[in-house]
This record gives sequence, structure tokens and C-alpha cells, in this order.
Amino acid sequence: MAEPKPAWLKVRRPGDGSWGVVRRALRAGGLHTVCEEARCPNRAECWGAGTATLLLLGDVCTRGCGFCSVARGTPRPVEPDEPERAARCAEALALDYVVLTSVTRDDLPDGGAAVFGAAVAAVRALPRRPRVEVLIPDLRGPALAAVVAAHPDVLAHNLEVVRRLTPLVRHPRCDYDRSLAVLAEARTLDPHLALKSSLLLGLGETTGELLEALADLRRAGVETVVLGQYLRPTAASVPVERWVPPEEFAALRARALELGFAEVVAEPLARTSYHAREAEAARRARAAGPGERRTAP
Repeated sequence: MAEPKPAWLKVRRPGDGSWGVVRRALRAGGLHTVCEEARCPNRAECWGAGTATLLLLGDVCTRGCGFCSVARGTPRPVEPDEPERAARCAEALALDYVVLTSVTRDDLPDGGAAVFGAAVAAVRALPRRPRVEVLIPDLRGPALAAVVAAHPDVLAHNLEVVRRLTPLVRHPRCDYDRSLAVLAEARTLDPHLALKSSLLLGLGETTGELLEALADLRRAGVETVVLGQYLRPTAASVPVERWVPPEEFAALRARALELGFAEVVAEPLARTSYHAREAEAARRARAAGPGERRTAP
């Protein structure tokens, strides 16, 4: 069990301004955000900047991992107008970068892929034509192909933790190698699609295990990786083993860049969608910049 939370993990309290604008837009559209459901520590910062990660397919997950606070149970039926409502919310917030994610829906034949595809299309049809990032469950085969065919700008799927910790922290239906296969398959389906993944630290992993996971992600074709400190969302969630200091995150970022990632977001409060627009802009700049050499996946 870790010691009390250190100073560098203190989160700024929400202020006024855009925070209220975001909340009203979400409520008007009857939408959920992973910011709220997963109790993200960056909600105040992101909402204050007028951004949010929209949660598709309701707010009840058919799984329920040990690190996550999203409600687990039997989800409600899919709402056909949800993609359009998501697009209207993005338009109301004047977003130029939209992140769409979802709960896991093992009850649906396609895992919700059709809803992802429709939401990407609806957002892309907006006059501002925002960039779109999707953070998907472990979809494979025709379901994954349907999401890739919608042509999101970025496709993210989280490995979450190192191999050894996967059966201890993730739901039994989640699998380390399956997650890598999702990413590798997406890369095969669209060699030009930007791929992204995320790892939580402080759950008992070793540096060697973490570097192995990063190397596995590179081999799968991932270009952007996010490293963040695990924060226990509820008393029923798995405990924190260690607080990883900021200087260690900085060192890990340097190691990850050496492995060939185009962009690495590594800091205690980082989460997959944290500064997503800035991370994607940095990835594109680094990948296209003169004199940059990258290791092939």
C-alpha cells in the first residue's frame, strides 16, 4: 500500500467559465463523459478549457476492471440518436478535436462498432470538421474493421497494465495479447492510421516489465503512448502500490522516445485523452519533421 498522496498529485478545484458551458452542453444532449464516470483527475482542467471525452453506448459496462469506477451491470438498449447528439454537443462546444470512447458492450453482436462509426461520421459532417479520436474496447474482426472504415484520425486502445498484472487488475475477459492484437490488426487494416495506447503506473510493475510493454506496443504499430499514475477511484478498487515521482515519468518518456514512439505523454495525472489534441499535433510534427528518425514497429 502506498503512502498518503504526494503534493504533485493534488488536483486543482474546478473554477467557473467553460466548466459550466461543458456541463450544460452534456446535459442538454443527454450524454455521459468518461471524465465523470471514471472520476478522471483532470476533469477540472479539461472542462475548464472547454473539452470533454464523450462516452458512447450508455454509462454501464458489461465488464468492470479492478482499476475502474465505471458502473458494471446490464446496459440499457442502444439509443439510435446518440451519434447525432454527440455531434451536436461537439458543435455546441465548438470543438476542433473530439474524443469518443465507450463502455464495453459484450451484449452487442458488434460490441458497439456501428455506433462508433456513426458517431465519427456525424462529427465529421459538422461545418468545422473536427479531428476525431476514438478510444475503443477490444474489438476484433468485422467490428474493428467497421470502426477503422469510418476513418478516425486516431484510434486508441489501452493496454492498461503490464502483462503480469493484467489478470490481477483487468476483467477476466480482457487479455494482454488480445489488446496488442487489436492494435496490430488496426495497423494492418489502415497502415496510415495513427495508433495510441496507455499504461497505468504504480500498481506494482517493474521498470523491466514496463519497458517490455512499451516494446510490445511499438511492435504492434503504436505511435503515441500515454503513461500516468494509477489513482484508486473507490475503496473497492485495487490499491495503489507506489507513487511514481515526476522525474521518473520524465525518464520513462525519454526511454519511450528512444524506442521509436512519435509522441509520449508521461506525467502523474496523464490519462489517454489528456491533452489529446496537443499530443496528436506533436505526433504529426515529430513524424513529419526534418531530420527525425523513427524506429519501425
